[in-house]
Amino acid sequence: MSADRRRGIATVCLSGTLEDKLAAAAAAGFDGVELFENDLLASPWSPARVRRECADLGLSIDLYQPFRDFEAVPPDVLARNLRRAERKFDVMEELGADTVLVCSSVSPDAVDDDALAAEQLHALATRAAERGIRVAYEALAWGRFVSTYDHSWRIVRAAGHPALGLCLDSFHVLSREVDPVAIRTIPGEKVFFLQLADAPRLRMDVLQWSRHHRLFPGQGDFDLTSFVDHVLATGYRGPLSLEVFNDVFRQSEPRAAAVDAMRSLLLLQEPPDAAPVLTGHAFTEFDVDDTAAGQVEAALTGLGFALAGEHRTKPVRLWRQGGARVVLNHRPPATGAHAAVSAVAVESPDPTRSAARAGEFLAQPSGDNAVAAPDGTSVIFCRDEWLADFAPLSSSDVVGAGVLGTDHVGLTEPFDRFEQAGLFYRAVLGLELEDETEFAAPFGLVRRHSVVDRARHVRIALDATLVRRGAWGPDVREPQHVAFTTADALAAATAMRARGAPLLDIPANYYDDLDARLAPAQDFLAALRENSVLYDRDAHGEFLHFFTEVLGDRVYFEVVQRIGAYAGYGAVNAPIVMAAHRRRRRETAR
Repeated sequence: MSADRRRGIATVCLSGTLEDKLAAAAAAGFDGVELFENDLLASPWSPARVRRECADLGLSIDLYQPFRDFEAVPPDVLARNLRRAERKFDVMEELGADTVLVCSSVSPDAVDDDALAAEQLHALATRAAERGIRVAYEALAWGRFVSTYDHSWRIVRAAGHPALGLCLDSFHVLSREVDPVAIRTIPGEKVFFLQLADAPRLRMDVLQWSRHHRLFPGQGDFDLTSFVDHVLATGYRGPLSLEVFNDVFRQSEPRAAAVDAMRSLLLLQEPPDAAPVLTGHAFTEFDVDDTAAGQVEAALTGLGFALAGEHRTKPVRLWRQGGARVVLNHRPPATGAHAAVSAVAVESPDPTRSAARAGEFLAQPSGDNAVAAPDGTSVIFCRDEWLADFAPLSSSDVVGAGVLGTDHVGLTEPFDRFEQAGLFYRAVLGLELEDETEFAAPFGLVRRHSVVDRARHVRIALDATLVRRGAWGPDVREPQHVAFTTADALAAATAMRARGAPLLDIPANYYDDLDARLAPAQDFLAALRENSVLYDRDAHGEFLHFFTEVLGDRVYFEVVQRIGAYAGYGAVNAPIVMAAHRRRRRETAR
């Protein structure tokens, strides 16, 4: 897919006034916009002023939309519709827009008559052509009689007017589960416009699905790569333009949403395997104040980590066991005991190239070969040269307790940044979405998805809960954690408890249910129960994991053992862990 194709965005994708939306689209690097009529109606700018402002921002107005309920109607209704169209053509001439989107009718006045629809659309196109305007006819997925792209194409072909063509919208096509391959048979000159939106696969009314749950490309379940390939195979030469209706996006800061939108198109256009290969987690950095530092360092010691180095110029310490590395960055005292993941460092054979590519995906720099994630976490690309910044300590030779490396980093994102975060890590790190799920937790529904590289050397698990208001909620809001790998979770748990690690106790009810659900061997079940190790299995393998208590105000550690090809994160056990963390926090607060 050519990377030099023009990119556009519908103003309906973004929050704010028309002025806000245009500024955001331009700042994100879009070439043009689809001007949604409601945005113009609410603006104090005249159409001519909008045209000038767009030109000053370097934006073209590629489409004016929507024009609804036009075709297959009685003569008196047609007359009113043509008058309405002429008034809109006046506006478009002032705007400098040469293409209008006409949606298939949902009007009760419409009749099921393709010949009549073609005849009336021909009449509309004739009037449009006299004004230098083209008509792009779109099949709404909920259209009264025309709801699929192949049906709309039959009508356009029958109308036979050069100023009448198609608008192909990925949502309207793919939500109907109609095979899009036949798009390739449509002449490219009859595809006037292409609109792109992703979406999760939901079983619900298609209108509500479209109006509230569309996503930017790469955030949902649609195969947009194949869809765009089909459209481009026709010879279509217009822009790739986004039309996304989403309640969260429409309440988000428009410049951030526009950056996400552009990032999604860049990712869609990127050739396969273009991202530099990542080879693993280099280290995870925590910001800690003096109070939390004592808790975290005591926990690391109990887990078998050794203090391996002190930074030569900063109050930063390196802890290490096997291939797992944790960096503690000591900050001035805060209220309570503050600890938070401040950086995720990944190993790249070419950190400079990785950081440059991240910049191409609009990531903001946060240091040498480092960029800022949407939540402020720094993502660092590095090789082992960073270790030279630390003066080694002799205690680095202390025998550990079975930790081999870092399995994943777990971050909790605000609900309104959940999709944004997933797209960021996929685009900027070249990771792939995996293991998307949701579960009922003690304080409401939790969404979770993870992003991984193909070799599963780098894993980042993202959680999000609905926005909370008021005082009622979990004791640990937006928790973060690092999960370490071990070859023997039971042995590691035994050794770590003996070393004084603050491991989390799991209630007996969990193991009674585990016995009923999965019927593990009784001696194995007894060992799990004794060590408070949780268990899951699927068709691919098994998963054992256990946790520390919460350290500081929001962080904890996890130790995991993967057996076979188990690729998940034990989501079935997450509510048990959340409840146990709350209970322990309440006990220690007494």
